[in-house]
Amino acid sequence: MYRTFFPRDIFSELDRLQRQLMSFDGSPSIRGLGNGSFPALNVGGTPSSVEIYAFAPGIDPASLDVSLDRGVLSISGERRSSLPGREEKITVHIDERFAGRFRRVVSLPEDIDADTMSAAYNDGVLHVSVKRRASAQPRRIAIQ
Repeated sequence: MYRTFFPRDIFSELDRLQRQLMSFDGSPSIRGLGNGSFPALNVGGTPSSVEIYAFAPGIDPASLDVSLDRGVLSISGERRSSLPGREEKITVHIDERFAGRFRRVVSLPEDIDADTMSAAYNDGVLHVSVKRRASAQPRRIAIQ
């Protein structure tokens, strides 16, 4: 019989360590802060707008703050814990749901029009849309 020096499966432990190391990339960009951040983001664009989707289920829309300052979009808020209070005697075996304050920052392109920003929260998804300036949109020139 072989004895193991590791209390857990070595491959699951290596996978956990790799995920932790990958989350240390703290450079904000169009891709956000990286995997494992809350809320998860999808950022994309069309010729006329930039579209941001933040997946934040269980958040009260009144606790969300969306701001745009010098081309940097900031989404912040707080998710309350669904567990009973600390004063109660409770044993928690697994708690994988994030609770607490959060903030995500995304740099947007220079051709956006900050005055046309709109945000809507529906079914746990925050949708932020920012139109591009008309001068930055492609147009066809008629030949005479």
